[in-house]
Amino acid sequence: MVSIKEVDPELFINKLAERLKKEKIITQPEWALYVKTGVSRERPPEQDDWWYIRAASILRRIAIDGPIGVSRLRTYYGSRQRRGSQPEKFRKGSGKIIRTILQQFEKAGLIEQVKDKEGASKKRVKKGRVLTKEGEKLINEIIKSIVKG
Repeated sequence: MVSIKEVDPELFINKLAERLKKEKIITQPEWALYVKTGVSRERPPEQDDWWYIRAASILRRIAIDGPIGVSRLRTYYGSRQRRGSQPEKFRKGSGKIIRTILQQFEKAGLIEQVKDKEGASKKRVKKGRVLTKEGEKLINEIIKSIVKG
């Protein structure tokens, strides 16, 4: 079986975005046409289906790094902000977009939250979102279609 790390990321994300859009697993909110993807951006995305591409990218990130939370995803999707004559500075991406996509995935049953476990061990267990069986199944189907074709 081929791992998600071995598949070309761009091809994987495009195929997954097509599937999310075609099967209406998630939907793009009306406000998504007018928002920037972070404070470091000057304009909203120009692609019409950018919501599905971002959602596919987030699902891939969860599959690779999970459990992962909104804060780490915001850092991953951040970029440098141009500030005129001042030096550039790193800014995180939009949390509203990431939270909304994660909520849609939870509603569809593709991901679930893992809470921080308090117990006798002093070793801290990560909390955040992880894939469910349905999410793993969807990702494996996309990987198989890429490997075959």
